[in-house]
Amino acid sequence: MIRPLLMMTALGLTLLSGGASALSYPLPADGDLIGAIEETTTRYEDTLSDLARNHDLGYTEITDANPRVDPWLPGEGTPVILPKRFILPPGPRDGLVINLAELRLYYYPRGEGRVITHPLGIGREGWSTPTGRGRVTHKAVNPAWRPPESIRQEHAQTGDPLPEYIAPGPDNPLGSHALYLSLPGYLIHGTNKPYGVGMRVSHGCIRLYPEDIASLFHQVPAGTPVRIINEPYKAGWHQGSLYVEAHPPLSEQLETHGMNLTPMVRAIIEALGESTLRPDWEATRRAALRQRGIPTVVAGTL
Repeated sequence: MIRPLLMMTALGLTLLSGGASALSYPLPADGDLIGAIEETTTRYEDTLSDLARNHDLGYTEITDANPRVDPWLPGEGTPVILPKRFILPPGPRDGLVINLAELRLYYYPRGEGRVITHPLGIGREGWSTPTGRGRVTHKAVNPAWRPPESIRQEHAQTGDPLPEYIAPGPDNPLGSHALYLSLPGYLIHGTNKPYGVGMRVSHGCIRLYPEDIASLFHQVPAGTPVRIINEPYKAGWHQGSLYVEAHPPLSEQLETHGMNLTPMVRAIIEALGESTLRPDWEATRRAALRQRGIPTVVAGTL
């Protein structure tokens, strides 16, 4: 049984053939938050990975929101938080916006006044997905894959050689659909290993659950702008209160800057603008350190 823990902000759900629900929301008329936090109770056979896919969440999202729950053996009757409330990422609400630190994609269909959001997998350390701007150049159903020489060399070194050409089918890592980007060598595609969605496991490309890319494929036209950002800390407004949402920074950031809360402070100051509200900096610090990915009030009231 699923129970909403916070009032939904005009939540819309579209059922997909894979059993998950595509998270689709009307854009807030005055504010930055969408969705609602929900709670479900596990069955004996559930894992957090199963629950994540069933609710269109990524593995890291659901484990960060439930740090005390065993992800593989949660047991019968365990309460599990479903973190389906999001602060929209900063910047223009146009086209595809991919937030690497959040491991989540946002799509703003032009002229429809709504946003669709899906979890995603990105490049692991050493094969980082780049930030930047681009566009969708073309699309393909059942794409073939010619692995780059660098990837073939890596596989050969681990005793798992790849052929020069991988035909469409269940063994193709690109899955059933692909959106090709103007960023050379990068795609948004499906996967034949859906358990990796919501994690850093790819060679830089952006992978979605098979049911998510199949749905998104038909909604995103060629030419759609794409903006890839890396924002572990977001701030936004809802009904007169300021919220923050904190995710673990990517490992490369931690190696370079350590646990630096300056980006969180900067996000709050930018969101505050000319508001006279004073943030609760202790609540801000707790949210930043816990990194649960759940929007938290830091100025104003619930």
